[in-house]
Amino acid sequence: MKWLMDYLKKMDKTKWLIVGLFGLLLLVIAIPADNLQDKRQEQSVQRALMSQEIAENEVQQYEKQLEQKLEQALSRMDGVGKVQVIITFRDLGNAVVEKDISRSDGSSAYGEGQYQEETIYEESSGKQPYVSRKEVPSVEGVLVIAQGAGDSYVKKNIQEAMLALFPLEAHKIKIVKMT
Repeated sequence: MKWLMDYLKKMDKTKWLIVGLFGLLLLVIAIPADNLQDKRQEQSVQRALMSQEIAENEVQQYEKQLEQKLEQALSRMDGVGKVQVIITFRDLGNAVVEKDISRSDGSSAYGEGQYQEETIYEESSGKQPYVSRKEVPSVEGVLVIAQGAGDSYVKKNIQEAMLALFPLEAHKIKIVKMT
Protein backbone atom coordinates (compact mmCIF):
# COMPACT_ATOMS: atom_id res chain seq x y z
CA MET A 1 0.00 0.00 0.00
CA LYS A 2 2.91 2.31 0.78
CA TRP A 3 4.37 1.83 -2.71
CA LEU A 4 1.07 3.01 -4.21
CA MET A 5 1.11 6.19 -2.13
CA ASP A 6 4.70 6.87 -3.15
CA TYR A 7 3.84 6.34 -6.83
CA LEU A 8 0.85 8.66 -6.64
CA LYS A 9 2.98 11.43 -5.07
CA LYS A 10 5.54 11.16 -7.91
CA MET A 11 2.94 11.46 -10.70
CA ASP A 12 3.03 14.71 -12.66
CA LYS A 13 0.07 16.68 -14.05
CA THR A 14 0.12 14.89 -17.41
CA LYS A 15 -0.27 11.46 -15.84
CA TRP A 16 -3.08 12.75 -13.58
CA LEU A 17 -4.81 14.18 -16.63
CA ILE A 18 -4.52 10.84 -18.48
CA VAL A 19 -5.90 8.92 -15.48
CA GLY A 20 -8.80 11.43 -15.17
CA LEU A 21 -9.64 11.24 -18.88
CA PHE A 22 -9.51 7.45 -18.79
CA GLY A 23 -11.94 7.42 -15.84
CA LEU A 24 -14.22 9.84 -17.65
CA LEU A 25 -14.11 7.64 -20.77
CA LEU A 26 -15.11 4.58 -18.73
CA LEU A 27 -17.99 6.56 -17.22
CA VAL A 28 -19.23 7.70 -20.65
CA ILE A 29 -19.07 4.15 -22.00
CA ALA A 30 -21.01 2.73 -19.03
CA ILE A 31 -23.89 5.25 -19.15
CA PRO A 32 -25.28 4.43 -22.64
CA ALA A 33 -25.15 0.71 -21.90
CA ASP A 34 -27.44 1.21 -18.90
CA ASN A 35 -29.81 3.37 -20.95
CA LEU A 36 -29.92 0.77 -23.71
CA GLN A 37 -30.76 -1.98 -21.27
CA ASP A 38 -33.46 0.18 -19.66
CA LYS A 39 -34.95 0.92 -23.10
CA ARG A 40 -35.01 -2.81 -23.94
CA GLN A 41 -36.78 -3.60 -20.68
CA GLU A 42 -39.26 -0.77 -21.27
CA GLN A 43 -39.94 -2.00 -24.82
CA SER A 44 -40.46 -5.52 -23.49
CA VAL A 45 -42.98 -4.26 -20.93
CA GLN A 46 -44.77 -2.21 -23.62
CA ARG A 47 -44.95 -5.25 -25.91
CA ALA A 48 -46.40 -7.33 -23.08
CA LEU A 49 -49.02 -4.65 -22.33
CA MET A 50 -49.92 -4.39 -26.02
CA SER A 51 -50.26 -8.17 -26.24
CA GLN A 52 -52.53 -8.11 -23.18
CA GLU A 53 -54.71 -5.38 -24.74
CA ILE A 54 -54.91 -7.27 -28.03
CA ALA A 55 -55.91 -10.46 -26.19
CA GLU A 56 -58.58 -8.60 -24.21
CA ASN A 57 -59.98 -7.03 -27.41
CA GLU A 58 -60.06 -10.43 -29.12
CA VAL A 59 -61.91 -11.92 -26.13
CA GLN A 60 -64.44 -9.08 -26.16
CA GLN A 61 -65.09 -9.61 -29.88
CA TYR A 62 -65.42 -13.37 -29.35
CA GLU A 63 -67.77 -12.75 -26.41
CA LYS A 64 -70.05 -10.48 -28.48
CA GLN A 65 -70.14 -12.93 -31.39
CA LEU A 66 -70.93 -15.85 -29.10
CA GLU A 67 -73.66 -13.94 -27.27
CA GLN A 68 -75.27 -12.89 -30.57
CA LYS A 69 -75.15 -16.43 -31.90
CA LEU A 70 -76.75 -17.79 -28.73
CA GLU A 71 -79.43 -15.08 -28.76
CA GLN A 72 -80.32 -15.97 -32.35
CA ALA A 73 -80.47 -19.70 -31.60
CA LEU A 74 -82.43 -19.37 -28.36
CA SER A 75 -84.95 -16.94 -29.86
CA ARG A 76 -85.85 -19.64 -32.41
CA MET A 77 -86.64 -22.17 -29.68
CA ASP A 78 -90.30 -22.79 -28.94
CA GLY A 79 -91.66 -20.44 -26.27
CA VAL A 80 -88.43 -18.53 -25.56
CA GLY A 81 -89.37 -15.27 -27.35
CA LYS A 82 -87.09 -12.27 -27.05
CA VAL A 83 -83.80 -13.13 -25.35
CA GLN A 84 -80.57 -11.57 -24.12
CA VAL A 85 -77.43 -13.57 -23.23
CA ILE A 86 -74.48 -12.52 -21.07
CA ILE A 87 -71.37 -14.72 -20.93
CA THR A 88 -68.43 -14.44 -18.57
CA PHE A 89 -65.04 -16.03 -19.23
CA ARG A 90 -62.59 -17.63 -16.84
CA ASP A 91 -59.50 -16.54 -18.78
CA LEU A 92 -58.30 -14.89 -21.99
CA GLY A 93 -57.66 -18.18 -23.73
CA ASN A 94 -54.30 -19.76 -24.41
CA ALA A 95 -51.77 -19.34 -27.15
CA VAL A 96 -49.97 -22.59 -27.91
CA VAL A 97 -46.35 -21.76 -28.68
CA GLU A 98 -44.21 -24.04 -30.84
CA LYS A 99 -41.18 -25.48 -29.08
CA ASP A 100 -38.14 -27.33 -30.31
CA ILE A 101 -37.82 -30.35 -28.04
CA SER A 102 -34.71 -32.48 -27.79
CA ARG A 103 -34.39 -35.62 -25.71
CA SER A 104 -31.58 -38.01 -25.11
CA ASP A 105 -32.14 -41.42 -23.60
CA GLY A 106 -28.54 -42.09 -22.69
CA SER A 107 -27.15 -42.13 -19.18
CA SER A 108 -25.65 -38.96 -17.80
CA ALA A 109 -24.28 -37.71 -14.51
CA TYR A 110 -27.63 -36.02 -13.82
CA GLY A 111 -29.90 -38.98 -14.41
CA GLU A 112 -31.09 -41.42 -17.02
CA GLY A 113 -31.94 -38.97 -19.78
CA GLN A 114 -31.97 -35.31 -20.65
CA TYR A 115 -34.87 -33.18 -21.80
CA GLN A 116 -34.54 -29.73 -23.29
CA GLU A 117 -37.05 -27.45 -24.98
CA GLU A 118 -36.60 -24.10 -26.67
CA THR A 119 -39.27 -21.71 -27.86
CA ILE A 120 -39.36 -21.13 -31.60
CA TYR A 121 -39.46 -17.46 -32.61
CA GLU A 122 -40.85 -15.91 -35.79
CA GLU A 123 -38.10 -14.67 -38.08
CA SER A 124 -39.97 -11.57 -39.26
CA SER A 125 -40.71 -10.12 -35.82
CA GLY A 126 -37.54 -10.95 -33.92
CA LYS A 127 -38.52 -11.91 -30.36
CA GLN A 128 -42.16 -12.91 -30.94
CA PRO A 129 -42.77 -16.61 -30.22
CA TYR A 130 -44.36 -18.60 -33.03
CA VAL A 131 -47.97 -19.32 -32.03
CA SER A 132 -49.22 -22.48 -33.69
CA ARG A 133 -52.81 -22.14 -32.47
CA LYS A 134 -54.96 -20.14 -30.11
CA GLU A 135 -57.44 -21.75 -27.78
CA VAL A 136 -60.70 -19.94 -27.06
CA PRO A 137 -61.33 -18.65 -23.54
CA SER A 138 -63.10 -20.93 -21.06
CA VAL A 139 -66.70 -19.99 -20.28
CA GLU A 140 -67.19 -19.30 -16.56
CA GLY A 141 -70.93 -18.65 -16.49
CA VAL A 142 -74.00 -17.80 -18.58
CA LEU A 143 -76.94 -15.52 -17.85
CA VAL A 144 -80.00 -15.90 -20.08
CA ILE A 145 -82.79 -13.33 -19.87
CA ALA A 146 -85.78 -14.57 -21.87
CA GLN A 147 -89.44 -13.61 -22.24
CA GLY A 148 -90.58 -17.22 -21.94
CA ALA A 149 -88.38 -18.10 -18.94
CA GLY A 150 -91.44 -18.02 -16.67
CA ASP A 151 -92.47 -21.39 -18.13
CA SER A 152 -90.60 -24.27 -16.47
CA TYR A 153 -90.54 -26.31 -19.73
CA VAL A 154 -88.86 -23.40 -21.62
CA LYS A 155 -86.44 -22.79 -18.75
CA LYS A 156 -85.47 -26.50 -18.73
CA ASN A 157 -84.87 -26.44 -22.51
CA ILE A 158 -82.66 -23.35 -22.24
CA GLN A 159 -80.63 -24.90 -19.41
CA GLU A 160 -80.18 -28.17 -21.32
CA ALA A 161 -79.03 -26.21 -24.38
CA MET A 162 -76.43 -24.34 -22.30
CA LEU A 163 -75.21 -27.56 -20.71
CA ALA A 164 -74.88 -29.14 -24.16
CA LEU A 165 -72.88 -26.19 -25.50
CA PHE A 166 -70.57 -25.44 -22.59
CA PRO A 167 -68.75 -27.62 -20.06
CA LEU A 168 -70.49 -25.91 -17.14
CA GLU A 169 -72.11 -27.04 -13.93
CA ALA A 170 -75.84 -26.30 -13.68
CA HIS A 171 -75.33 -23.66 -10.97
CA LYS A 172 -73.17 -21.64 -13.40
CA ILE A 173 -76.21 -21.08 -15.65
CA LYS A 174 -78.82 -18.55 -14.58
CA ILE A 175 -82.07 -18.21 -16.51
CA VAL A 176 -84.47 -15.40 -15.65
CA LYS A 177 -87.70 -14.01 -17.08
CA MET A 178 -87.48 -10.80 -19.10
CA THR A 179 -89.70 -7.93 -17.93
